[in-house]
Amino acid sequence: MDVAAALRGGRIIEDYPTDFPYGSALWLGLAGGKPLHVVAADNVAADERIIVTVYEPDPALWEPDWATRKKP
Repeated sequence: MDVAAALRGGRIIEDYPTDFPYGSALWLGLAGGKPLHVVAADNVAADERIIVTVYEPDPALWEPDWATRKKP
């Protein structure tokens, strides 16, 4: 449920069009009021979305907007 809600109400923050076998994107959404990152790939031919990974973003790596990576 959290993943579906994050994708429905979220937005793409990074796009990976050259990923193989399908282009993918990093989504930022909210789950229970907390930020959630979802990497999903779209298989357009089969009309399916494949969830690659889901995680809570690490504040040490992400700016407070959860959409911008911190610079090293």
